[in-house]
Amino acid sequence: MKEIVIRHRKEQKDLVSRATGMKKQANKKTRKRVLKQIRELEEEMKERHTQELIKVEGGNDFEEDNVDVKITPEMLLAQLEIEEKKKSEEQAEAEKSNDDTTTPTPRSHRNRQRERIARRNAELKEKQEQARLEAERMPNPRDIELKNISDLCRVNHLQPFEITPDGHCLFASIADQLMLRHEIEMSVQELRTKAAEYIRSNPDTFTSFLFDEKTMRVRDISDYTRELETTAMWGGDLEILALSKVFDCPISVMMGGREPLKMNEDGQQPELKIVYYQHTFGLGEHYNSLRDESKSELKPEPNTEWKSVSKTDSKSEGTYEAVDSQVVD
Repeated sequence: MKEIVIRHRKEQKDLVSRATGMKKQANKKTRKRVLKQIRELEEEMKERHTQELIKVEGGNDFEEDNVDVKITPEMLLAQLEIEEKKKSEEQAEAEKSNDDTTTPTPRSHRNRQRERIARRNAELKEKQEQARLEAERMPNPRDIELKNISDLCRVNHLQPFEITPDGHCLFASIADQLMLRHEIEMSVQELRTKAAEYIRSNPDTFTSFLFDEKTMRVRDISDYTRELETTAMWGGDLEILALSKVFDCPISVMMGGREPLKMNEDGQQPELKIVYYQHTFGLGEHYNSLRDESKSELKPEPNTEWKSVSKTDSKSEGTYEAVDSQVVD
C-alpha cells in the first residue's frame, strides 16, 4: 500500500511538471486546447489512482486501516488540486506579465506633413471665401455701364440699335447712321476704303497716332491703311475722325460714365450718333448705333457687304457675349 501511495505522489509531481511545460509552450490560439488536455489528464490520473486504491483496500484490511489513518486518496486529490490551482495562478500571472512586456500597445505617431497640408488648405479656402465676399460687395462694371448708358439715352431720347459684333461694328454703326440721318447708303467695305484713303491723304494729321505698342515704333501709314482696308481690323478713334471729315459731319460717341466724345464739331452735315461699350460685352469693346426714339421702330438694316477681306488677329473683335442691346430704363 505504501509503495502505491509513493508511486501516486511521483505521478502527481510528474503530471504537474508536464502540465507546466505544456502551458509554457502554449500560445493564445492553443491555450484553451492545452488546458483542456491537462484537465483530461488530471481526471484520468485521479480515476486511475482511485481504482488502484480500491483494489488494494479490498485485499488487505489492516493496511487499509493504516492508509486511512495516515493518508487517504481524497486527501491526496485535495492536495493535488490545491497545488495545481496555485501553479495555474502563478503560470497565468507569469503569462500576463510576459504579454505586457512583449506586446506593448502601439503609439500613434503624428503625421506633421498631413497636418501642414490640412492647415494650408484651410487657409486657402478661407482666402477664397474672403475674395468671393469682396467681389460680391464690389460694384459690377457691366451693370454700372448699362445703367449709365440707359440714363443718357433716356435724357437724350435715344435708343441703342444692336450691331453684330463681327469685327466691323464701328463701320456698320456709322453705315446705319448715314442711312438714317443723311439718307446715304454705304457698305462696310466702302466705309473702310474711304477711311483708309483719307488717312493716307493726310499723313501729318494721323502719323503721330500710329504708334505700335508691340514693336514700340510708329507704324508705316501705308501698311496701316492697307490692313484697315483689306482685313477685319477693328476701327477706333482714327477711323471715326477720318469718316467725320469725309462726310463733313460731327460724330458723337456716347460712353457710360464719361462725357460723349465728339469728332469734327465744325462739320456742316447732321450729326451721327453711336455708343461705345467697354465692359458690357464679355470678350471686348463694341459699338452700336443710336437711333432717335421716334425712329427706332423703323430699324432699316445697314448695308454690311464685305468683299475680299481676310481675317486677321490685329484688333479683331471676335465673338462677344450675347446681351440685350435694347437698353430700357
